[in-house]
Amino acid sequence: MAENESRKWIILVATIWIQAFTGTNFDFSAYSSELKAVLGISQVQLNYLATASDLGKALGWSSGLALMYMPLWSVMFVAAFMGLVGYGMQWLVILDLLSLPYFVVFFLCLLAGCSITWFNTVCFVLCIKNFPSNRPLALALTVSFNGVSAALYNLPAISLNPSSTHIYLLLNAFIPLITSIASLVPILRQSPVNPLPSNGIKQEQLIFVVLNFLALITGMYLLFVHSPDSSTARVIFAGAILLLVLPLGIPGIIYARDWFQHKLFSSFALQGSGFLLVDADDLDFHKEFLSRENSQINVTSYAVNGDGPTLTLSLTRIIGTGGDSEQACCGKIIEKDQLFMLGEEHKAGMLVKRLDFWLYYLAYFCGGTIGLVYSNNLGQIAQSLGHSSMTSTLITLYSSFSFFGRLLSAAPDFIRLLASNCISSNTNSILLGSSKWK
Repeated sequence: MAENESRKWIILVATIWIQAFTGTNFDFSAYSSELKAVLGISQVQLNYLATASDLGKALGWSSGLALMYMPLWSVMFVAAFMGLVGYGMQWLVILDLLSLPYFVVFFLCLLAGCSITWFNTVCFVLCIKNFPSNRPLALALTVSFNGVSAALYNLPAISLNPSSTHIYLLLNAFIPLITSIASLVPILRQSPVNPLPSNGIKQEQLIFVVLNFLALITGMYLLFVHSPDSSTARVIFAGAILLLVLPLGIPGIIYARDWFQHKLFSSFALQGSGFLLVDADDLDFHKEFLSRENSQINVTSYAVNGDGPTLTLSLTRIIGTGGDSEQACCGKIIEKDQLFMLGEEHKAGMLVKRLDFWLYYLAYFCGGTIGLVYSNNLGQIAQSLGHSSMTSTLITLYSSFSFFGRLLSAAPDFIRLLASNCISSNTNSILLGSSKWK
């Protein structure tokens, strides 16, 4: 059981690696000016290439179809090879080793952009499958690292050749493939995920709090620690890699602590003690209540009559399908005409008929597009202001704050879990008090 738990955390760290090194469209502005000069195209045509890179995400649905017929690891490697071809051939074009017409370069940008969505799909599936009780926390944490890719890529680019911009294309082509190879073993060794008890869910949430804090430190490190010197950049990049590897030890420390406490306290268990610290009836009642992991309080009524206070509870058992029952803190919204919780499958016909789907679509289409237009033109903005040498710094700033914005999206989930835990604690107190009234 402990081995299965440790494996899923290793998969989470592998997912973080994939997301951190596959947000390759964020560094487009680093080499866009050189690409424009080599191809001899106008600013409008360059904008079309940037649009093609982002438009590849519109074909992300193809990764879902691929998962119906291909294993997850093969989908990941298809994404890696799409990026290898898309960015690799653009790198050859910039070096004048290959001459391609404009529409072929447009297709290569489209192919490279599509690879990002395939990687995202792999990461989403891994998070949803391995963390059914804390899906929002897993998704918010891993997706946030997709925004920090450009800041990470700046470090090896400066380390290898500070004066070259086409080095970004070479890194975009090979680093995602290397990351996929490094993540292959954890993905292949996935174990079946068993439903967690209530204390196991809270332990997961504690680990996610620690991992989010560590992610915040990683973002601050990439934002404030940078240098134009090649040798210093290598040291900084090694530190960034260490911060990305460090989460592997946190779950192990927490589970080792719990194992040690369990073994230690069990070895010093008091048998035959003359002290009765807890009333036996209260203890039996509390155990019975905690054992109902799949129960959900529907109606609670409190009344006072002449005989004293009484408490009436109505408990409804939620039975999951395939042995995967939803926990109380992550239960479904059981209301008429409401979508289920994150991770549930919905048919396309159902989605397009819903208002909340189109609200999300418009918010993402209009809101996200503004940021992409700005990030894609950072190189031209810096060049027009006479600060071409500051392009990498601007990319790092934009990438880091994009990371912080994505990481902040987990705040509502933590607030909801905190409120849920408070309600659960109050309910326990009420139930234990009601046993005494009886």
